[in-house]
Amino acid sequence: MTIVIDASVAVKWVLREANSDKADALLDDHDLMAPGFWLAESGNALWRRARLGEITAEEAAERLSELLNAPVASIAIELHIGPALQLATELGHPIYDCIYLALALHHDTYVVTADRRFVAAATRPDLAGRVRPLGS
Repeated sequence: MTIVIDASVAVKWVLREANSDKADALLDDHDLMAPGFWLAESGNALWRRARLGEITAEEAAERLSELLNAPVASIAIELHIGPALQLATELGHPIYDCIYLALALHHDTYVVTADRRFVAAATRPDLAGRVRPLGS
């Protein structure tokens, strides 16, 4: 089955942290897709870690290079922007996350995320199971 992953999951592939093992399991068990900007979001997370001194700039670049080779189909976002804006407005949640959700809805699948706020935002009955916490 194809699922949507967000940057919070992808970063766990290259930075060992809580639930990295669960993120790794997705690589073996599913075909993966994400909106085309997932690499930019992941790169931003790596930059933030470097800025905080948790990793070096060189390590951030190496990790980003690893992500560039990850088996994730990057999907153009243009088709999903309108539905994502509607979801963002209805859920009171940022459009960036809602693009992942709109992609999942379009492909009749679900998003896996390590972002608890994203999971909590998508609790409407019609969205049940469409945004799942990593490891569930």
